[in-house]
Amino acid sequence: MQPHFPRKTSITVGIALLLVVLIVLFKPWTIIQSQQVGIVTHFGRIDSTLGEGLHFINPFTTEIVKMDITTQKESVDASASSKDLQSVTTQVSLNFNLEKDRISDIYRDLNTEYIDRVIAPSIQEAVKSATAKYTAEELITKREEVKGVIFQDLKTRLGTRHINVTEVLITNFDFSASFNEAVEAKVKAEQDALASKNKLEQTKYEAEQKVVTATAEAQAIKIQAEAVTQQGGADYVKLKAIEKWNGVLPTTMLPNGSVPFIDLKQ
Repeated sequence: MQPHFPRKTSITVGIALLLVVLIVLFKPWTIIQSQQVGIVTHFGRIDSTLGEGLHFINPFTTEIVKMDITTQKESVDASASSKDLQSVTTQVSLNFNLEKDRISDIYRDLNTEYIDRVIAPSIQEAVKSATAKYTAEELITKREEVKGVIFQDLKTRLGTRHINVTEVLITNFDFSASFNEAVEAKVKAEQDALASKNKLEQTKYEAEQKVVTATAEAQAIKIQAEAVTQQGGADYVKLKAIEKWNGVLPTTMLPNGSVPFIDLKQ
């Protein structure tokens, strides 16, 4: 015999199954993850915010928009002109986070389009403003200073929209081909000038060394001459010659000639 269930029990089971289906289908809860804030809206109107955890909601009238409050990164290609009217392109990477306590204001003003509507345009404007203060050469030699100017500009601009800027990174500034060629020519000229200067310094040093050597030789000759004079002059010279004579007389004598070192008058 088939088991018989009371009609009331069958209805109860049916209702329970229907509720399960409705719960699964409409999902009357939401889970807010860590580092998220949930924006609760009723028919598009902001009602409140939700912190992390499980929350039960009315799925028919309530919508939850989850906003990320972790540090995010956005990179933008920016173009501008330097103070000396050189075309400059660079890529700026911005690290930022949304102010947790002002999430409702951010959503009200910008919805979830804060990158396209505020951050990207602000980066473009900050780069244009900063590069206009420096020549193309200064953008290279004062890169860290330029980055600091852009950072402060973005911190101010985005701070008014409750977006906190934590870091700005800049790739190398790129210039036109003609400017790059001019820079290379300037560097080569400076290197050639430095080489010429070094060569001149070397020549000058060698000349000074020669002067020092000649002065020393002249001083030595002077000292020897003074020594000869002090030793009796010509007699001293004869004495030195005798010291070097090998004792051999010449085989040929010229008329009125004399034997070396023999003075018949003495």
